[in-house]
Amino acid sequence: MGLLSLGTPLSWDEAKPLADLIRERGIDQLLKIWEKAKNKERDILLWGDEIEYLVVSYDEDVKDALLSLRQAEILKDLAHDEELRKAGGCVPSLQEINPKAGQRVPTFHAEYGRFMLEATPGAPYGGTLKDLLTVEPDMRKRRVIAKQHMAKNETPITMTSFPRLGVPGIFTNPYYPPHGPIARSIFVPDEIINPHIRFPTLTANIRSRRGSKVCINMPVYYDEKTPRPFHDPTVLYDLSDYPEDDDVRKGAAKEGHVYMDAMGFGMGSCCLQITFQTKNIGEARTLYDQLCPLGPIMLALSAASPIFKGYLTDVDCRWNVISRAVDDRTDEERGLKPLKDNKYVIPKSRYDSVSTYISQDPAFRSEYNDVDVHQNLVLKQKLLDGGMDELLARHFAHLFIRDPLVIFSESVKNFNIGQNDNFENIQSTNWQHMRFKPPPSAEDAIGWRVEFRSMEVQLTDFENAAFSIFIVLLTRTILSYGLNFYIPISKVNENMETAHLRNSVLSERFYFRKQVFPPRHSNRSSKGTVSPNSGQSIPNTPKVLELGPVDEEYCLMTIDEIMNGQPIPDGFPGLISLIESYLNSVNVDVETRCELARYLDLIRKRSKGTWETAATWIRNFVRNHPKYEKNSQVNSQVNYDLIKAAETLGNGNGKGTELWKGLFEQR
Repeated sequence: MGLLSLGTPLSWDEAKPLADLIRERGIDQLLKIWEKAKNKERDILLWGDEIEYLVVSYDEDVKDALLSLRQAEILKDLAHDEELRKAGGCVPSLQEINPKAGQRVPTFHAEYGRFMLEATPGAPYGGTLKDLLTVEPDMRKRRVIAKQHMAKNETPITMTSFPRLGVPGIFTNPYYPPHGPIARSIFVPDEIINPHIRFPTLTANIRSRRGSKVCINMPVYYDEKTPRPFHDPTVLYDLSDYPEDDDVRKGAAKEGHVYMDAMGFGMGSCCLQITFQTKNIGEARTLYDQLCPLGPIMLALSAASPIFKGYLTDVDCRWNVISRAVDDRTDEERGLKPLKDNKYVIPKSRYDSVSTYISQDPAFRSEYNDVDVHQNLVLKQKLLDGGMDELLARHFAHLFIRDPLVIFSESVKNFNIGQNDNFENIQSTNWQHMRFKPPPSAEDAIGWRVEFRSMEVQLTDFENAAFSIFIVLLTRTILSYGLNFYIPISKVNENMETAHLRNSVLSERFYFRKQVFPPRHSNRSSKGTVSPNSGQSIPNTPKVLELGPVDEEYCLMTIDEIMNGQPIPDGFPGLISLIESYLNSVNVDVETRCELARYLDLIRKRSKGTWETAATWIRNFVRNHPKYEKNSQVNSQVNYDLIKAAETLGNGNGKGTELWKGLFEQR
């Protein structure tokens, strides 16, 4: 959740006049890092994952599941666990592998919601294939440790969004009534926000800069008894005297939609993110670009969010909810009023899909950057003058059209060009589905990194491990074969919207590149190896390709075709076949290969629909529950049983039972 600095935060009125200063200082810090680190080389691949948990509190007397707001107490308990401290984990300052035990000790962090925990391995995973087999056990260990430091009635679950966040009545423990001066929500109290000064300041300043509360409308899922037309009945139940509630009175809530009005609805949802440290900046830029088109595909595959504010919705993913939850654009920047006090009409929230490629790879064509992006031209020139190339300068100049949302007075007075606090102020609040990450400071030993950010957290550690391992193997395959996944950025944007549609993994098609091997002139045979799954020939020597129109380089494919391949001889081979071809080419023992096959098999079957997405499983669980009234509402009884089922799956106790069917057993 970005840089957790301490200090005296400025209100938006105080911060706004300092925005240009912070941007300029941020670019100065970036150039310092660039100058020192642009030629930095790392010897090995390091990577890590971030998993976020909801902390649930059960009231067994009335059979209710609530959100626990004891994040601070749980983290304090973890930090003071002497056994864990000696092992070297559980507080962010101790992130080493235990030298005695030779094992990785998890680290836990705060997140936006007081009902959330973030867990990381504590030390990076290495670059060997055998290291991948430690991922699932590490994730299981994190869940166990987190549970051990909670109250008896509390449990961590890896569910993307809490189904009854914001419903009328009690949904947190302890209970606080809605409203508050920070978010000014009519649905959630300010007390759900992490009290670290960054979070309430971020919330208040987004609202202040925007000039109104954030506005989130998700289409309702129309079931048999859902009222038609649907008007969210919770909208007018307790309007406050805050001027922002005039938005509600004037129709902020759209017909046929579930309406939400606070940052917590988005930033209170959980995800799975993967960060790679590459050997140098060139490799980082290549991975950033090549993983970019995969973001929407993996979002659809990992879809896990069909319920918001107590209603089944007609979407499967959280991404657009978060995008709208932190949308600080003014009416002018959203194109609702003529430009007067602002510089640009900005088409996207600051939480959205990537808008520009950055690699200098020979496969890149300027036509792929087919979306016009606003740039801070003054700062771009400063980057160019400092030796940065056009593509990378364009990327950062685009990010730096945004205002800094949280400014501490101490950072204004005590500027240090050798640090990265002003740079991260802008960088870390541009929440795009990929993030390009320079080393933390000019002298830091950490290398250039890339963060893959689009995936939804899964109900089980097996699934979270499978998605993580798949992405890692794909990066190795991309770099080994020089694969080219470029499609125009505009098509990536369209794919992101498609990914949200209900059951898009099976019912929709996505733009994807047809020929992913680099062109090469050769007289050698191009027969290559045969994929064990599709019979597809994977060339050792790619075909000779002549550059033609960009729109002939891609087509619409199902996710099954993208992952498992199209019919031979000229169809797309499938990402899983490419990964298996890579595994065939490297030295890997039989045991490791068989274990990796388990994880690839989950991706294969999820793509085919043999194993459901979490979103489909959750929706079906609700609709088949005897207490569900087929009116789209998820009542407390249904919610209690759903959360219990999610806990059972997460703990691995559901295999072989009815709960496990439809999620892990082949039909």
